[in-house]
Amino acid sequence: MNKSLVRVASILFPKQITSFAYQKLTNPQVYKLRENEIEILDQAQKELLRFYDFDIQLYTWKGGEKEILLIHGWEGQAGNFSDIIKALLADGFTVHAFDGPSHGFSSKGRTSIIEFTELVAVLIQKYKVENLLSHSFGGVAATVALNRNPQIKIKRYVLFTTPDRFQERIDEVSDTIGITDTVKKRLIAQLETQTKMKVEDINVSNFVRAVQVEKALILHDKNDRVIPFKIAENVNRNWPASELKAVEGSGHFRILRTPSIIREAIDFLKQ
Repeated sequence: MNKSLVRVASILFPKQITSFAYQKLTNPQVYKLRENEIEILDQAQKELLRFYDFDIQLYTWKGGEKEILLIHGWEGQAGNFSDIIKALLADGFTVHAFDGPSHGFSSKGRTSIIEFTELVAVLIQKYKVENLLSHSFGGVAATVALNRNPQIKIKRYVLFTTPDRFQERIDEVSDTIGITDTVKKRLIAQLETQTKMKVEDINVSNFVRAVQVEKALILHDKNDRVIPFKIAENVNRNWPASELKAVEGSGHFRILRTPSIIREAIDFLKQ
């Protein structure tokens, strides 16, 4: 829908446009995988997990004794980690991954950040992993899960880029579709009713202050156009256990396919 039309409709039909914006936030788009990403999924042991109203697709690649869970971003999927999975297997890791609710090859339907977060907590405990690796929004899901489940203890955690404030995601969607500030306020109220959390409190920089992680490494491109580097800096400032490493030339998505950065992540995980 044209942004100008959405802005006019926001004034005339605020309830309907709020619903439209809510759909954008809760129905992730599924993108086509590359051939090499499909190939790595075909090599996995697969399992379906019933979670709320979803059939969640789980993947395991058997390797050594050290195990890790990979947590993809919003509108991402397990296949996005194909290069990282190959490198982890070569270094003797057993790798677990999943497609989030309404993501990848999991069943589809309206979902939320809270469902995604709860699933991450379930899977960390299912696989009993002490190592995590996330991309983008996966960092929000993981840090909320760890914050809400302080009994979970993680030894090493690598974040390939990290968001901070969920409000920034709402602002991004609002700007993309062209809704007014009035509709944005209605949208936030609807989200807060659903999640039972204040949007202003959904900040990674808050969650990381009380998570049981021995050491974390944040890898973030200085020129990331999706999540500015200064956001990672703020998370790092609030997380004593974390180290922030600035990288260049990889952007927001190619960072998952850059050999030198993958090598740095795995060397950290092996310490």
